[in-house]
Amino acid sequence: MRKKENPLRQLPPNSEERGEIKIRLGEILEKKNISMNQLSFRAEMQRTQLRNYRDNKVQRLDIDILKRLCYVLDCDLHDLIEYIPPQETK
Repeated sequence: MRKKENPLRQLPPNSEERGEIKIRLGEILEKKNISMNQLSFRAEMQRTQLRNYRDNKVQRLDIDILKRLCYVLDCDLHDLIEYIPPQETK
């Protein structure tokens, strides 16, 4: 009887080797011609917090914030967030 191979990969020790999560908030705002002030008011969020999402400077994503952004911007989570595999980040 053959041993079943594990389909999971080993996690690289370096976070840069794991790929990248890109938040496309800036692109959506530009495409829909919405200002940060408008979004801040509609999503009831501080501009500083929104700037961090726009500039991809967040370390942990907040589900409530993602729901607010998707609702206010009338977009899907897949429109807002993208995973870029490691070979494409280089």
